[in-house]
Amino acid sequence: MSLALGIDVGTSGIRTAVADERGKVLSMARSAHLPQDPDRIDAEKWWQAVETCILRQVAALEESGHRGMEISRIAVDGTSGSMVLCDAGLRPVGRALMYDTGCFEPEAARIDMHAPPTHIARGPNSALARAMRLVAEDAEGLACHLLHQADFIAARLTGRGGHSDRNNALKTGLDPATGTWPDWIGNVLDIALLPLAHAVGTPVSEIVPDLAARLGLASRAVVHAGTTDSIAAFIAAAPPETGTAVTSLGSTLAIKMLGRERIDDPAIGLYSHRLGDAWLVGGASNSGGAVLAHFFSPDDIARLSASIDATTPSGLDYYPLIRAGERFPFNDPNLTPRVAPRPADDAAFLQGLLEGIARIEAQCYREIEARGGGFPDAIFSAGGGAGNAAFTKIRARALGIVPARAEDVEAAIGAARVAAGMS
Repeated sequence: MSLALGIDVGTSGIRTAVADERGKVLSMARSAHLPQDPDRIDAEKWWQAVETCILRQVAALEESGHRGMEISRIAVDGTSGSMVLCDAGLRPVGRALMYDTGCFEPEAARIDMHAPPTHIARGPNSALARAMRLVAEDAEGLACHLLHQADFIAARLTGRGGHSDRNNALKTGLDPATGTWPDWIGNVLDIALLPLAHAVGTPVSEIVPDLAARLGLASRAVVHAGTTDSIAAFIAAAPPETGTAVTSLGSTLAIKMLGRERIDDPAIGLYSHRLGDAWLVGGASNSGGAVLAHFFSPDDIARLSASIDATTPSGLDYYPLIRAGERFPFNDPNLTPRVAPRPADDAAFLQGLLEGIARIEAQCYREIEARGGGFPDAIFSAGGGAGNAAFTKIRARALGIVPARAEDVEAAIGAARVAAGMS
């Protein structure tokens, strides 16, 4: 039997899933991210956590009656816009920058001189500005590859840099219609650093044989072009029908809606990914579960949610963020968090935060509707927040439609289905 391994490098940790040729999930595993200095993210720690998770996954798979040696197809998803520069040996030449780092105004000013006025890569929070900052920090000029987070893990698996997927490369400036880098990008970044961007699911290269043996995978397992975490969650959660949307309720809030028309508006952080013959329209907010985790433990959230009367609004007007800066539905690197006043009742405070996130979600979909994309016919929920009953009721009130919990809610499952050829 040929099995597919999906690797999700998420904000809260690493998750893996193994699926058969039909996309049925056979086994899953997870591992935590290693502690990081927030001012100097070490991409090597991403890889170490992924290795740990794969080893756990192989052990768990064998408990289900299968073997790791049956895994012959692999795909990786990662947080969109997180990236690192590596040398020819795929060693990071400096720190990595995460998707939520921004305020790169000098880089944005250079981009504005060359990019079309409506291009998604413009702005001080853009992935392209982030890439330019990394290049500026490479004082010795050691870098050979600009790798998005998923690219870095795939490169370590294959021993080959210089490859990406069209979804991750979008925000760095790739033209999603042609799958190529625009001519103007050479004015702001050395094009030799840019990867070849493949369509999602394209076979890229075989795994390094010694690594396959160490991890317990098939010696000639093929790594396929992956995708972003939110698109992997969409693939896991929703039927491939236009008008269908998925909200990923993880550490951040990401929304995607499948439609026939491409809709881009970088002024608010709205953009479109190519997915097969359709366009996946959406964006990602910096609000989400990470804000809740900043104030409450998972046990506290579960306990307090049970006492929330979701039919009665709290009256609190929050815009929940951990720090200043938002991507969508407002593209504003200076947007200030609004989480005050805090009531004495923790359940009321949690309700206010959940209502704030729900309002952001609704605003995201209404921005798509306002630009001709229509409102979703159905919304599926993925991520850890999808199982919170009080949150679901609060969201239904804000959206005017009852969101359904997806049967498969993990991005790793979507990545496994990409590897299995189901994207």
